[in-house]
Amino acid sequence: MAGRVVRGTVIACGVAAVAGVGIGYVTGEPVHPDDIASARRLPADFCQRLGDVTSLLPKATVAPKMTQTGSAEVHCRAAVEETSQTRFTAASLDVWITPYGGKMGGANQPPLQPATVARDAFEQAKGKALPNRPYPTKLDRIGQTGGQDWSVSLVVLRADIVVRVEYKAYPLTGDKAEQAALVMADRAIWESK
Repeated sequence: MAGRVVRGTVIACGVAAVAGVGIGYVTGEPVHPDDIASARRLPADFCQRLGDVTSLLPKATVAPKMTQTGSAEVHCRAAVEETSQTRFTAASLDVWITPYGGKMGGANQPPLQPATVARDAFEQAKGKALPNRPYPTKLDRIGQTGGQDWSVSLVVLRADIVVRVEYKAYPLTGDKAEQAALVMADRAIWESK
């Protein structure tokens, strides 16, 4: 009698072990926070590395400086208001540089890599795709006041980095505003390498 109980227990333990291995194989190991890649850090002087932006802004009594805020996502801003000068002109330049980290995948999926998360963010941005660019780029531009007042929004993707540029200026043609935004986006992409 005792032999049957022991044999039954051994068989039950064997079945449980095989079932446990099978279930573990199907569901996979749980994802630990250490398995998810974190976003990289940008330098504290990132905006200074973008260089002189005074050529993109009107001359003012006080020369504009690029200010930097943020640590995970860096925001660079320079602006010249119409009230700071004697001419009817103004401009503002905003550049956001966002390095993406990985994210949890769906059920039974490995974590998403930073480049995949960045691509998802880029694809959700509005704008039309620009052809013949070294990196995927989207552009959205709006003109007002007889084609002399422009707002250009540009988004560029490179690996795990998304750069967004907002450039508003008047008086200025749409093509020049677009070119200025492209130059700043390319500088930001270069400095983020």
